[in-house]
Amino acid sequence: MRRLFPVTYETAAQAPGEAPVTGATDREWGLAELAEAYAYPDVRGPWLRANMVSTLDGAAQHDGRSQPISSATDMRVFGVLRGLADAVVVGAETVRQEGYRPARAREAFAALREAAGQGPAPAIAVVSAGLDLDFSLPLFTSPLVPTLVLTGAAADPDRIEAARAAGARVVIAGDGAGVDPARAVRALGDLGLTRLLTEGGPRLLGQLIAAGVLDELCLTVSPMLTAGGAQRIAGGPSVAVPARFELVSLLEEAGFLYSRYRRP
Repeated sequence: MRRLFPVTYETAAQAPGEAPVTGATDREWGLAELAEAYAYPDVRGPWLRANMVSTLDGAAQHDGRSQPISSATDMRVFGVLRGLADAVVVGAETVRQEGYRPARAREAFAALREAAGQGPAPAIAVVSAGLDLDFSLPLFTSPLVPTLVLTGAAADPDRIEAARAAGARVVIAGDGAGVDPARAVRALGDLGLTRLLTEGGPRLLGQLIAAGVLDELCLTVSPMLTAGGAQRIAGGPSVAVPARFELVSLLEEAGFLYSRYRRP
């Protein structure tokens, strides 16, 4: 059972045992409806959204992976967000831990992507300073759309050549070995990749937040508790002033909350 709560919902005052929130509507959400609900705004230039999952106690992973705290519906939203994106930006550590593969073309999004002038599937853009990646993996050797590798100008030239030899497109987005988040977003935009989606991990998301380039956060709140020392959805140094985002929509199914926040 799915419920859509309008942004004007009020749940804080609802006491245990009271009737469900007025205005909450049971819905069955198809892919087309989800695509409409998560459509990118009509803006000029790149728009960067993040898609992350967190437990009730703030863990973004369990045993180093996000899958154990996810759900079938969460993965469906994951697929819709990918189906709408020009490029999926992901950190090298997440590529290694999650076993990233190339994005695939999905028939359900073929007409929508064609109408938007997009390719058959989003490109995967891997952010890596050290280029400690296995370039023999299908992500690099056999993607439907060439994989991008974002790195710095001072990165190891032999590793850059290895990435190119595997078929990846190397994009320089920093003067040193590391990647400048703002420059990376601009570089992707210059390639015509303006509908951007990042799936983390926490270190990369923290860098994007600190650089002030994150426009939107799609956060799944999982009704689970893990304790332990798992990472939060965003890591790294804290920002000087917390960034305030606005709630755009909220979906609920089986205790999972699917929230969407935007920069004001």
